Amino acid sequence: MIGAQLVASIPAPGIRDISFGPFDIRLYALSLLAGVVVAAWLTMRRWAAEGGDPELVLEVTLWSVLAGLIGARLYHVITSYDQLGDEWYAPFAIWEGGLGIWGGILFGVSVGAIVVKRRGESVLAMMDAAAPGILIAQGIGRMGNYFNQELFGGPTALPWGLDVDPSFRPDGTIDEGVYHPTFLYEMLWNFGGAALIIWAGKRFKLRPPGVFCLYVAIYCAGRIWWELLRVDPAHQFLGQRLNFWVALIVMLIAIGTFLWTLRRWPPGSEPYARPHPRAAAPAPGPAATVPRSAGGRAKPARRRR
Repeated sequence: MIGAQLVASIPAPGIRDISFGPFDIRLYALSLLAGVVVAAWLTMRRWAAEGGDPELVLEVTLWSVLAGLIGARLYHVITSYDQLGDEWYAPFAIWEGGLGIWGGILFGVSVGAIVVKRRGESVLAMMDAAAPGILIAQGIGRMGNYFNQELFGGPTALPWGLDVDPSFRPDGTIDEGVYHPTFLYEMLWNFGGAALIIWAGKRFKLRPPGVFCLYVAIYCAGRIWWELLRVDPAHQFLGQRLNFWVALIVMLIAIGTFLWTLRRWPPGSEPYARPHPRAAAPAPGPAATVPRSAGGRAKPARRRR
């Protein structure tokens, strides 16, 4: 049976990094970078379609990604401190994996909101514009978990099961055949969710932050499912993994906020004041001559009748 499973399974990755001279680049990092590029591109298109400046998206992306990496690593270190290595640099070794999406989204969105606010644009409108791209980026980034052979589910007999090298298999499952490819489940879920919220935003003319709330709710619903499948070590609370409860609470908050936006601005209500490019300065023309009195003071202009 195990032999039949392995024939139809997703093979274990035969490579974890690529070399450029003396440097080794982890495919985990390249997966994250690819997700950021796609998210920035899609957000620029959506923001420009609403009349915004695409260059602002690049600025927001830069600061949000830096803050997101810090927040994601900090969340992992706090919630999975017992899984870090013994090296002095273990808390900073993001190339080994270990980024908590909750901290990444919290820090990334918060810092991005500060940048948008300082530029005088709408924070909520930018959040809606960025939501589908963020969801797609999270899906692409999960390819890094595949290359690292981590965060997969329990053993399965399904034909799309994931083959895992014995050295990466959890204790007690060394002799199992294949495992649930939760990275693949999340990719497909996120891609479908991104298409859904783009459609819903246009179809029902949702007011910000309606699209962003849908993004959070859809991701959390999937995350609850994946947490029930995953077998990697995690802290437990009331018989469930910690991130199960985080996803459940955040999903309920997102749904509540979404319903509040619908109640305040039901579909078909007055359109939201979207950002527009700043009006161009008028072309310089000949300076008007102001008549002056003998004392040098400007004479009041005569009103034409």
